[in-house]
Amino acid sequence: MPLAIFALTIAAYAIGTTEFVIVGLLPTVATDLNISLPLAGLIVSVYALGVTFGAPVLTALTGRIERKPLLLGLMALFIVGNGLAALSSGYEFLLVARVLAAFAHGVFFSVGATIAADLVPENRRASAIAMMFMGLTVAIVTGVPLGTYIGQVFGWRATFWAVSMLGVIAFLAIATLLPNTLKKAAPARLVDQVRVLGSGRLLIVFAMTTFGYGGTFVAFTFLAPILQQVTGFSASSVSLILVLYGIAIAAGNIGGGRIANHNPVRALVGLFLAQAIVLLVFSFTAVSPVLTLVTLAALGFLSFANVPGLQLYVVQLAKEHRPGAVDVASALNIAAFNLGIAIGAWLGGLVVESPLGLVATPWVGAILVAVALLLTIWSGALDRRAASPALNIA
Repeated sequence: MPLAIFALTIAAYAIGTTEFVIVGLLPTVATDLNISLPLAGLIVSVYALGVTFGAPVLTALTGRIERKPLLLGLMALFIVGNGLAALSSGYEFLLVARVLAAFAHGVFFSVGATIAADLVPENRRASAIAMMFMGLTVAIVTGVPLGTYIGQVFGWRATFWAVSMLGVIAFLAIATLLPNTLKKAAPARLVDQVRVLGSGRLLIVFAMTTFGYGGTFVAFTFLAPILQQVTGFSASSVSLILVLYGIAIAAGNIGGGRIANHNPVRALVGLFLAQAIVLLVFSFTAVSPVLTLVTLAALGFLSFANVPGLQLYVVQLAKEHRPGAVDVASALNIAAFNLGIAIGAWLGGLVVESPLGLVATPWVGAILVAVALLLTIWSGALDRRAASPALNIA
Protein backbone atom coordinates (compact mmCIF):
# COMPACT_ATOMS: atom_id res chain seq x y z
CA MET A 1 0.00 0.00 0.00
CA PRO A 2 1.27 3.53 -0.75
CA LEU A 3 2.24 5.55 2.32
CA ALA A 4 -0.49 8.04 1.39
CA ILE A 5 -3.07 5.40 2.35
CA PHE A 6 -1.63 5.30 5.87
CA ALA A 7 -2.03 9.08 6.12
CA LEU A 8 -5.75 8.58 5.48
CA THR A 9 -5.79 5.72 8.01
CA ILE A 10 -4.30 7.98 10.71
CA ALA A 11 -6.98 10.60 9.99
CA ALA A 12 -9.71 7.94 10.16
CA TYR A 13 -8.27 6.79 13.50
CA ALA A 14 -8.44 10.32 14.92
CA ILE A 15 -12.00 10.84 13.65
CA GLY A 16 -13.19 7.45 14.94
CA THR A 17 -11.71 8.18 18.35
CA THR A 18 -13.41 11.55 18.74
CA GLU A 19 -16.79 10.19 17.65
CA PHE A 20 -17.02 7.35 20.17
CA VAL A 21 -14.74 8.36 23.06
CA ILE A 22 -17.46 10.57 24.56
CA VAL A 23 -19.38 7.39 25.46
CA GLY A 24 -16.74 6.39 28.00
CA LEU A 25 -16.51 9.97 29.34
CA LEU A 26 -20.22 10.68 29.75
CA PRO A 27 -20.35 10.47 33.58
CA THR A 28 -17.16 12.55 33.86
CA VAL A 29 -18.46 15.27 31.52
CA ALA A 30 -21.88 15.32 33.21
CA THR A 31 -20.32 15.77 36.66
CA ASP A 32 -17.83 18.41 35.55
CA LEU A 33 -20.36 20.54 33.66
CA ASN A 34 -23.05 19.95 36.29
CA ILE A 35 -25.57 18.57 33.79
CA SER A 36 -27.77 15.47 33.78
CA LEU A 37 -26.82 12.25 31.97
CA PRO A 38 -29.58 12.76 29.33
CA LEU A 39 -28.17 16.22 28.53
CA ALA A 40 -24.69 14.71 28.30
CA GLY A 41 -26.10 12.05 25.96
CA LEU A 42 -27.16 14.82 23.57
CA ILE A 43 -23.45 15.47 22.95
CA VAL A 44 -23.49 12.14 21.08
CA SER A 45 -26.72 13.02 19.23
CA VAL A 46 -25.54 16.47 18.15
CA TYR A 47 -22.29 15.08 16.73
CA ALA A 48 -24.15 12.38 14.80
CA LEU A 49 -26.64 14.93 13.43
CA GLY A 50 -23.71 17.09 12.32
CA VAL A 51 -22.41 14.16 10.29
CA THR A 52 -25.88 13.23 9.00
CA PHE A 53 -26.84 16.63 7.61
CA GLY A 54 -23.43 18.25 7.22
CA ALA A 55 -21.87 15.51 5.07
CA PRO A 56 -24.22 15.58 2.06
CA VAL A 57 -24.51 19.37 1.97
CA LEU A 58 -20.81 20.10 2.48
CA THR A 59 -19.75 17.34 0.07
CA ALA A 60 -21.88 18.99 -2.61
CA LEU A 61 -20.61 22.49 -1.78
CA THR A 62 -16.93 21.48 -1.75
CA GLY A 63 -17.08 19.32 -4.87
CA ARG A 64 -15.04 21.78 -6.97
CA ILE A 65 -12.16 22.13 -4.48
CA GLU A 66 -8.98 20.18 -5.24
CA ARG A 67 -8.79 17.01 -3.16
CA LYS A 68 -5.57 17.55 -1.17
CA PRO A 69 -6.37 21.14 -0.08
CA LEU A 70 -9.87 19.95 0.83
CA LEU A 71 -8.54 17.15 3.06
CA LEU A 72 -6.09 19.53 4.71
CA GLY A 73 -8.91 22.00 5.33
CA LEU A 74 -11.07 19.26 6.82
CA MET A 75 -8.32 18.14 9.19
CA ALA A 76 -7.73 21.78 10.19
CA LEU A 77 -11.46 22.06 10.99
CA PHE A 78 -11.21 18.79 12.94
CA ILE A 79 -8.27 20.15 14.99
CA VAL A 80 -10.12 23.41 15.69
CA GLY A 81 -13.32 21.58 16.68
CA ASN A 82 -11.57 19.30 19.16
CA GLY A 83 -9.39 22.14 20.45
CA LEU A 84 -12.51 24.19 21.16
CA ALA A 85 -14.06 21.15 22.88
CA ALA A 86 -11.00 20.98 25.14
CA LEU A 87 -11.39 24.70 25.93
CA SER A 88 -15.13 24.45 26.56
CA SER A 89 -16.18 26.03 29.80
CA GLY A 90 -19.86 25.25 29.35
CA TYR A 91 -22.26 22.77 27.80
CA GLU A 92 -23.44 24.94 24.87
CA PHE A 93 -19.89 25.76 23.81
CA LEU A 94 -19.02 22.05 23.85
CA LEU A 95 -21.99 21.25 21.59
CA VAL A 96 -20.87 23.84 19.02
CA ALA A 97 -17.33 22.45 19.08
CA ARG A 98 -18.63 18.93 18.52
CA VAL A 99 -20.69 20.05 15.51
CA LEU A 100 -17.59 21.61 13.90
CA ALA A 101 -15.66 18.35 14.30
CA ALA A 102 -18.66 16.43 12.93
CA PHE A 103 -18.68 18.50 9.73
CA ALA A 104 -15.10 17.44 9.08
CA HIS A 105 -15.99 13.79 9.79
CA GLY A 106 -18.77 13.46 7.23
CA VAL A 107 -16.97 15.02 4.27
CA PHE A 108 -13.66 13.29 5.05
CA PHE A 109 -15.06 9.78 4.65
CA SER A 110 -17.03 10.55 1.49
CA VAL A 111 -13.94 12.09 -0.14
CA GLY A 112 -11.29 9.89 1.48
CA ALA A 113 -12.72 6.62 0.17
CA THR A 114 -12.55 7.94 -3.40
CA ILE A 115 -8.96 9.15 -2.94
CA ALA A 116 -7.87 5.82 -1.42
CA ALA A 117 -9.30 3.96 -4.41
CA ASP A 118 -7.48 6.26 -6.87
CA LEU A 119 -4.09 5.79 -5.18
CA VAL A 120 -3.81 2.10 -6.14
CA PRO A 121 -4.36 -0.11 -9.22
CA GLU A 122 -7.97 -1.06 -9.94
CA ASN A 123 -7.56 -4.61 -8.58
CA ARG A 124 -6.50 -3.25 -5.16
CA ARG A 125 -9.13 -0.56 -4.67
CA ALA A 126 -11.26 -2.51 -2.20
CA SER A 127 -8.17 -3.27 -0.10
CA ALA A 128 -7.15 0.40 -0.11
CA ILE A 129 -10.58 1.52 1.10
CA ALA A 130 -10.57 -1.23 3.74
CA MET A 131 -7.13 -0.05 4.90
CA MET A 132 -8.41 3.49 5.37
CA PHE A 133 -11.51 2.34 7.26
CA MET A 134 -9.31 0.11 9.43
CA GLY A 135 -8.46 3.36 11.23
CA LEU A 136 -12.05 3.46 12.49
CA THR A 137 -11.92 -0.13 13.74
CA VAL A 138 -8.57 0.34 15.48
CA ALA A 139 -9.91 3.55 17.05
CA ILE A 140 -12.79 1.62 18.61
CA VAL A 141 -10.43 -1.06 19.96
CA THR A 142 -7.63 1.22 21.23
CA GLY A 143 -8.41 4.94 20.83
CA VAL A 144 -11.71 4.95 22.70
CA PRO A 145 -10.50 2.98 25.76
CA LEU A 146 -7.24 4.99 25.88
CA GLY A 147 -9.13 8.28 25.52
CA THR A 148 -11.50 7.19 28.27
CA TYR A 149 -8.56 6.38 30.56
CA ILE A 150 -6.91 9.75 29.86
CA GLY A 151 -10.19 11.52 30.58
CA GLN A 152 -10.70 9.71 33.87
CA VAL A 153 -7.14 10.39 35.08
CA PHE A 154 -6.46 13.89 33.71
CA GLY A 155 -9.98 15.18 32.98
CA TRP A 156 -12.12 14.92 29.87
CA ARG A 157 -10.58 18.04 28.32
CA ALA A 158 -7.21 16.26 28.20
CA THR A 159 -8.82 13.63 25.97
CA PHE A 160 -9.86 16.25 23.44
CA TRP A 161 -6.37 17.80 23.52
CA ALA A 162 -4.97 14.33 22.76
CA VAL A 163 -7.42 13.89 19.88
CA SER A 164 -6.45 17.32 18.54
CA MET A 165 -2.81 16.17 18.53
CA LEU A 166 -3.86 13.11 16.54
CA GLY A 167 -5.46 15.52 14.09
CA VAL A 168 -2.18 17.47 13.83
CA ILE A 169 -0.29 14.24 13.07
CA ALA A 170 -2.89 13.33 10.41
CA PHE A 171 -2.66 16.86 8.92
CA LEU A 172 1.14 16.60 8.62
CA ALA A 173 0.92 13.07 7.19
CA ILE A 174 -1.59 14.17 4.52
CA ALA A 175 0.48 17.28 3.69
CA THR A 176 3.66 15.20 3.35
CA LEU A 177 2.50 11.90 1.85
CA LEU A 178 -0.54 12.69 -0.29
CA PRO A 179 0.33 13.59 -3.92
CA ASN A 180 -0.67 17.00 -5.23
CA THR A 181 -2.13 15.58 -8.44
CA LEU A 182 -5.22 13.73 -7.25
CA LYS A 183 -8.12 13.08 -9.60
CA LYS A 184 -11.23 15.04 -8.74
CA ALA A 185 -14.54 13.23 -9.12
CA ALA A 186 -17.62 15.01 -10.42
CA PRO A 187 -19.29 16.82 -7.50
CA ALA A 188 -22.24 15.02 -5.90
CA ARG A 189 -25.06 17.48 -6.48
CA LEU A 190 -27.84 17.97 -3.94
CA VAL A 191 -30.41 17.27 -6.66
CA ASP A 192 -28.90 13.76 -7.12
CA GLN A 193 -29.31 13.14 -3.40
CA VAL A 194 -32.94 14.26 -3.55
CA ARG A 195 -33.59 11.83 -6.43
CA VAL A 196 -32.23 8.95 -4.35
CA LEU A 197 -34.50 9.95 -1.45
CA GLY A 198 -37.41 9.73 -3.89
CA SER A 199 -36.99 5.94 -4.16
CA GLY A 200 -39.34 4.13 -1.79
CA ARG A 201 -37.26 0.94 -1.93
CA LEU A 202 -34.09 2.78 -0.89
CA LEU A 203 -35.95 4.65 1.85
CA ILE A 204 -36.86 1.28 3.39
CA VAL A 205 -33.17 0.32 3.54
CA PHE A 206 -32.22 3.71 4.99
CA ALA A 207 -34.86 3.12 7.68
CA MET A 208 -33.46 -0.38 8.32
CA THR A 209 -30.03 1.20 8.82
CA THR A 210 -31.34 3.94 11.12
CA PHE A 211 -33.33 1.62 13.41
CA GLY A 212 -31.01 -1.40 13.26
CA TYR A 213 -27.77 0.48 13.91
CA GLY A 214 -29.36 3.08 16.17
CA GLY A 215 -31.04 0.54 18.45
CA THR A 216 -27.75 -0.37 20.09
CA PHE A 217 -26.94 3.28 20.84
CA VAL A 218 -29.94 3.62 23.16
CA ALA A 219 -27.86 1.60 25.64
CA PHE A 220 -24.31 2.05 24.27
CA THR A 221 -24.45 5.84 24.73
CA PHE A 222 -25.00 5.27 28.47
CA LEU A 223 -22.77 2.20 28.77
CA ALA A 224 -20.35 3.82 31.25
CA PRO A 225 -23.14 4.84 33.68
CA ILE A 226 -24.75 1.40 33.31
CA LEU A 227 -21.46 -0.34 34.13
CA GLN A 228 -20.82 1.90 37.15
CA GLN A 229 -24.30 2.45 38.59
CA VAL A 230 -26.14 -0.77 37.65
CA THR A 231 -23.44 -3.44 37.34
CA GLY A 232 -21.15 -2.02 40.02
CA PHE A 233 -17.86 -1.76 38.12
CA SER A 234 -15.40 0.93 39.19
CA ALA A 235 -14.80 3.90 36.87
CA SER A 236 -11.26 2.65 36.19
CA SER A 237 -12.64 -0.66 34.88
CA VAL A 238 -14.73 1.01 32.16
CA SER A 239 -11.78 1.62 29.81
CA LEU A 240 -10.76 -2.07 30.04
CA ILE A 241 -14.33 -3.21 29.33
CA LEU A 242 -14.38 -0.89 26.31
CA VAL A 243 -11.34 -2.78 24.98
CA LEU A 244 -13.34 -6.03 25.16
CA TYR A 245 -16.28 -4.32 23.47
CA GLY A 246 -14.02 -2.90 20.76
CA ILE A 247 -12.45 -6.28 19.98
CA ALA A 248 -15.96 -7.76 19.66
CA ILE A 249 -16.93 -4.92 17.30
CA ALA A 250 -13.87 -5.57 15.09
CA ALA A 251 -14.70 -9.29 14.95
CA GLY A 252 -18.33 -8.50 14.15
CA ASN A 253 -17.38 -6.18 11.31
CA ILE A 254 -15.28 -8.91 9.68
CA GLY A 255 -17.73 -11.72 10.43
CA GLY A 256 -20.72 -9.67 9.28
CA GLY A 257 -19.08 -9.07 5.91
CA ARG A 258 -18.58 -12.80 5.35
CA ILE A 259 -22.11 -13.65 6.45
CA ALA A 260 -23.68 -11.04 4.15
CA ASN A 261 -21.65 -11.80 1.01
CA HIS A 262 -24.17 -14.10 -0.67
CA ASN A 263 -27.56 -12.99 0.63
CA PRO A 264 -27.52 -9.72 2.61
CA VAL A 265 -31.26 -9.78 3.39
CA ARG A 266 -31.17 -13.25 4.91
CA ALA A 267 -28.04 -12.32 6.86
CA LEU A 268 -29.62 -9.11 8.16
CA VAL A 269 -32.76 -10.92 9.31
CA GLY A 270 -30.64 -13.28 11.41
CA LEU A 271 -28.36 -10.53 12.72
CA PHE A 272 -31.19 -8.17 13.69
CA LEU A 273 -33.07 -10.99 15.42
CA ALA A 274 -29.98 -11.97 17.43
CA GLN A 275 -29.21 -8.31 18.20
CA ALA A 276 -32.72 -7.66 19.53
CA ILE A 277 -32.57 -10.78 21.71
CA VAL A 278 -29.14 -9.89 23.15
CA LEU A 279 -30.27 -6.33 23.94
CA LEU A 280 -33.32 -7.72 25.72
CA VAL A 281 -31.14 -10.16 27.66
CA PHE A 282 -28.78 -7.31 28.66
CA SER A 283 -31.64 -5.71 30.62
CA PHE A 284 -31.52 -8.74 32.93
CA THR A 285 -27.76 -9.49 32.93
CA ALA A 286 -26.67 -5.88 33.61
CA VAL A 287 -26.83 -6.50 37.37
CA SER A 288 -24.19 -9.27 37.17
CA PRO A 289 -20.55 -8.36 36.37
CA VAL A 290 -19.73 -11.74 34.80
CA LEU A 291 -22.93 -11.99 32.75
CA THR A 292 -22.54 -8.37 31.68
CA LEU A 293 -19.12 -9.06 30.16
CA VAL A 294 -20.47 -12.08 28.25
CA THR A 295 -23.49 -10.11 27.02
CA LEU A 296 -21.38 -7.12 25.96
CA ALA A 297 -19.06 -9.38 23.95
CA ALA A 298 -22.08 -10.71 22.05
CA LEU A 299 -23.61 -7.24 21.70
CA GLY A 300 -20.35 -5.74 20.42
CA PHE A 301 -20.13 -8.42 17.74
CA LEU A 302 -23.74 -7.96 16.63
CA SER A 303 -23.95 -4.17 16.77
CA PHE A 304 -21.45 -3.70 13.92
CA ALA A 305 -21.96 -7.02 12.11
CA ASN A 306 -24.93 -5.55 10.26
CA VAL A 307 -22.89 -2.69 8.72
CA PRO A 308 -21.42 -4.59 5.70
CA GLY A 309 -24.78 -6.19 4.89
CA LEU A 310 -26.63 -2.88 5.02
CA GLN A 311 -24.07 -1.19 2.76
CA LEU A 312 -24.05 -4.10 0.31
CA TYR A 313 -27.86 -4.20 0.18
CA VAL A 314 -28.24 -0.46 -0.46
CA VAL A 315 -25.71 -0.68 -3.31
CA GLN A 316 -27.59 -3.64 -4.84
CA LEU A 317 -30.93 -1.81 -4.71
CA ALA A 318 -29.42 1.45 -5.96
CA LYS A 319 -28.06 -0.33 -9.04
CA GLU A 320 -31.60 -1.50 -9.74
CA HIS A 321 -33.66 1.57 -8.80
CA ARG A 322 -31.22 4.51 -9.12
CA PRO A 323 -28.37 3.21 -11.33
CA GLY A 324 -26.93 6.68 -11.93
CA ALA A 325 -26.56 7.49 -8.25
CA VAL A 326 -25.09 4.41 -6.56
CA ASP A 327 -22.34 6.40 -4.80
CA VAL A 328 -24.90 8.95 -3.58
CA ALA A 329 -27.11 6.16 -2.20
CA SER A 330 -24.11 4.66 -0.39
CA ALA A 331 -23.21 8.05 1.11
CA LEU A 332 -26.81 8.62 2.24
CA ASN A 333 -26.74 5.24 3.97
CA ILE A 334 -23.72 6.46 5.95
CA ALA A 335 -25.89 9.44 6.91
CA ALA A 336 -28.61 6.97 7.99
CA PHE A 337 -26.11 5.23 10.30
CA ASN A 338 -25.40 8.55 12.00
CA LEU A 339 -29.08 9.46 12.16
CA GLY A 340 -29.56 6.16 13.99
CA ILE A 341 -26.84 7.13 16.48
CA ALA A 342 -28.52 10.51 17.05
CA ILE A 343 -31.98 9.00 17.56
CA GLY A 344 -30.64 6.18 19.76
CA ALA A 345 -28.69 8.55 22.03
CA TRP A 346 -31.64 10.98 22.27
CA LEU A 347 -34.13 8.20 23.04
CA GLY A 348 -31.75 6.70 25.57
CA GLY A 349 -31.63 10.05 27.34
CA LEU A 350 -35.42 10.12 27.56
CA VAL A 351 -35.44 6.61 29.02
CA VAL A 352 -32.74 7.48 31.60
CA GLU A 353 -34.71 10.56 32.66
CA SER A 354 -37.96 8.57 32.95
CA PRO A 355 -38.97 6.31 35.89
CA LEU A 356 -37.68 3.34 33.85
CA GLY A 357 -34.07 4.44 34.37
CA LEU A 358 -30.72 3.22 33.00
CA VAL A 359 -31.52 -0.48 33.17
CA ALA A 360 -34.38 -0.05 30.66
CA THR A 361 -32.19 1.34 27.84
CA PRO A 362 -31.23 -2.11 26.44
CA TRP A 363 -34.80 -3.38 26.01
CA VAL A 364 -35.94 -0.06 24.52
CA GLY A 365 -33.07 -0.41 22.06
CA ALA A 366 -34.29 -3.94 21.31
CA ILE A 367 -37.62 -2.46 20.18
CA LEU A 368 -35.85 -0.24 17.64
CA VAL A 369 -33.89 -3.23 16.30
CA ALA A 370 -37.15 -5.21 16.09
CA VAL A 371 -38.53 -2.44 13.85
CA ALA A 372 -35.45 -2.86 11.61
CA LEU A 373 -36.11 -6.62 11.56
CA LEU A 374 -39.70 -6.11 10.38
CA LEU A 375 -38.56 -3.64 7.71
CA THR A 376 -35.95 -6.15 6.51
CA ILE A 377 -38.53 -8.93 6.23
CA TRP A 378 -40.82 -6.55 4.30
CA SER A 379 -38.02 -5.47 1.97
CA GLY A 380 -37.07 -9.10 1.31
CA ALA A 381 -40.71 -9.87 0.46
CA LEU A 382 -40.73 -6.96 -2.03
CA ASP A 383 -37.53 -8.32 -3.59
CA ARG A 384 -39.08 -11.76 -4.03
CA ARG A 385 -42.23 -10.25 -5.48
CA ALA A 386 -40.23 -8.22 -8.00
CA ALA A 387 -38.24 -11.33 -8.99
CA SER A 388 -41.34 -13.50 -9.49
CA PRO A 389 -43.01 -13.08 -12.93
CA ALA A 390 -46.16 -14.85 -11.71
CA LEU A 391 -46.65 -12.36 -8.86
CA ASN A 392 -45.96 -9.41 -11.15
CA ILE A 393 -48.59 -10.62 -13.64
CA ALA A 394 -51.07 -11.04 -10.80
